Amino acid sequence: MTKAIIHMENISKSFRTGEIETEALKSVNFKIMQGDYISITGPSGCGKSTLLSILGLLDSPTAGKYFIDGEDVSKLTATESANVRNKKIGFVFQSFNLIDEINVFENVALPLTYNKAVRDETYIQERVKECLDIVDMSHRIFHKPNQLSGGQQQRIAIARALVNKPSILLVDEPTGNLDSKSGDKVFETLELLNKGGTTVCMVTHDPRYADRAHTILTLKDGELVKNGEIGVVA
Repeated sequence: MTKAIIHMENISKSFRTGEIETEALKSVNFKIMQGDYISITGPSGCGKSTLLSILGLLDSPTAGKYFIDGEDVSKLTATESANVRNKKIGFVFQSFNLIDEINVFENVALPLTYNKAVRDETYIQERVKECLDIVDMSHRIFHKPNQLSGGQQQRIAIARALVNKPSILLVDEPTGNLDSKSGDKVFETLELLNKGGTTVCMVTHDPRYADRAHTILTLKDGELVKNGEIGVVA
């Protein structure tokens, strides 16, 4: 039986500036099942980035409950959130976030160096090479990121996100800084990963890519919308 990796119950998020309170998310409910490929889309300012930050434990909700693999992570401390994030969540950012001063191998290995359970250098080498093989970038293992194209850097970023074997891959506007050909290559990589069993949740404003996901979640003014109706549980 397929299990829910992500389960959000009535998640709301408010921000206060002086006397003004802004509701970024309003009672958001949905599940992401193991092996899903989800896209989150909607107009600018609808709450996509806020939702992704909460999904990735980079921020906490004002109200509601958030479960990862059945564990309520809504009220974790910063240290506890960081531990769960490192073990269970892989991130792919629009801006790549690679370090130019170190090579591709060292960039991909970084999450393993923060994983206290990993101490075997042989395992680290084998796992990094395995992830680079997955994204077809093994031939660039000793290059620096600034020696690579944007599309190649994004595939390196995907390899880095996979190296800790996360429960879910969170992808934030992965083609925002790429030309269409490089963007297509990145999405082909994501689709192959998903077919291999990786759970993918992606934020994108581009309908060409959003429509390729198995499930599309649309946000409007902080609320989930389905078939024009607000408040439907996805």
